[in-house]
Amino acid sequence: MDTLNQITATLALTMGIAWTSGINLYATLLALGLLAQSGNLTLPQDLQVLANPLVILAAGFMYFIEFFADKTPGVDTAWDSLHTFIRIPAGAMLAAGAIGDLNPAVELAAAIVGGGLAASTHITKAGTRILINTSPEPVSNWLASISEDIAVIMAIWACVQHPLVFLIALGLIIILMAWWLPHIWTAIKKLFLPP
Repeated sequence: MDTLNQITATLALTMGIAWTSGINLYATLLALGLLAQSGNLTLPQDLQVLANPLVILAAGFMYFIEFFADKTPGVDTAWDSLHTFIRIPAGAMLAAGAIGDLNPAVELAAAIVGGGLAASTHITKAGTRILINTSPEPVSNWLASISEDIAVIMAIWACVQHPLVFLIALGLIIILMAWWLPHIWTAIKKLFLPP
């Protein structure tokens, strides 16, 4: 049973940090670093660098910038566009690092799946935010951004404290994203390419 629990915990951490990286990479890095630094999480060997105070400081600084950039309509879309080239590879690298030194094939598989999950999450977030930005009032943008920040922190906590529950919830979220992405694409096409 311990082996099954260990596999569940590793899978939850691997997919959890890939998923949250697609939403807010810096909050993910900051949360993991602070949890490890406080002794509430033992990171796999390849991710222990996240507990370094310099890394925590850098992640905190970038999260501070993203916190405000993400709540400004238009700026958030530019920020998301730039982070397409940052969040997805980072999600892949973090997923591979969370696996540890099992086997190069397992690490590569984790990177592929983690990168795909980070990409799907990032595209869902960025597309949804483009649609939210069409609203003239800023409140919906702020609510979306704060909800994303809370989701990242809660997901990191859940994947560490309740890995099986997190994996079930993540499965449901993936199904929801698969349903939502075509709707986002259709709405964006209608918005920018009217008939």
